[in-house]
Amino acid sequence: MTAWRDVEQAEPEFAARVRALFDAHRHKTIATLRADGGPRISGIEAVFEGGELVFGSMPGARKGADLRRDPRFALHSATVDPIEGAEASWPGEAKISGTASVAPGEAAEGERFRADVLEVVHTHLNPEATLLVVEWWTPAAGLRRVERE
Repeated sequence: MTAWRDVEQAEPEFAARVRALFDAHRHKTIATLRADGGPRISGIEAVFEGGELVFGSMPGARKGADLRRDPRFALHSATVDPIEGAEASWPGEAKISGTASVAPGEAAEGERFRADVLEVVHTHLNPEATLLVVEWWTPAAGLRRVERE
């Protein structure tokens, strides 16, 4: 299992940028898989706690049922538009994908899940705002980067 702390230890600066994007807004978006295999998008709150990425599901919510049946998920930070004329200041967006397992401990209401991190992505612009930069980290390959026009 790869916990969030493993990302922080492997690539501290990258992990700090990704975490800042997730921490900047309370609400995120999670993708899970329905029983028929189709995708489901839901709003969710997620936090970094004790070196883990954790999130919850209200009692009887479909996303919790999805995760118990098929633990694969993709989590997306809140997205904000670049400011016209100041595109270089856009912080970008972040994504984390992996598998979820029921987390030990009490949830205030509903279920609590912890993430086994399989991939972390930060998409942003270069300092000149002329190229899209995609950086991604996986436990097997480490941090990689591509720039696109």
